[in-house]
Amino acid sequence: MASHRRAIYPGTFDPPHRGHVDLIRRGAALVDELIVAVARNREKRPAFSAEERVSLLERACGDVPGIRVLPFDGLVVDLYLKEGASFLLRGIRTFADFEAEYTMALTNRALATGPVDQTGGAGASAETVFVLPSLEFSHFSSRHVKEIAAFGGDIARFLPPEILPEVEARLRPE
Repeated sequence: MASHRRAIYPGTFDPPHRGHVDLIRRGAALVDELIVAVARNREKRPAFSAEERVSLLERACGDVPGIRVLPFDGLVVDLYLKEGASFLLRGIRTFADFEAEYTMALTNRALATGPVDQTGGAGASAETVFVLPSLEFSHFSSRHVKEIAAFGGDIARFLPPEILPEVEARLRPE
């Protein structure tokens, strides 16, 4: 019986941009199922609720086979173990991203590692696969999209057309 490979791509996605969609497309090609996990992050004040971000991602990625978008609370490693994922998918744009993601990957691995068994081997472990962005999206960030919009700038090039009107309406200055 062939194994079902599942990965989790966690993030805030506030708002989702074309770089996220590119990573979702490429990540989905690596597995049978890619779970795009939208974090309810208590430390951030998102412009969109978790449910709105799920909806935005579903519309932006509607043609990508093998994805499931869901909101989650808590530790991503708990979702990873619950879903029986093969790995976490993370994008790396800069050296600063790498440093933060490397530390988080090691933390997730430590949190997921089960107790050492009688043979000396550890139980479950959370692996992370890092994917570089496509060059044309390598400078995209949700924070920059929000900042550009706040100053009345054009954000169309950063967003999937399926969600542009809704995101512009929310982020446009009053």
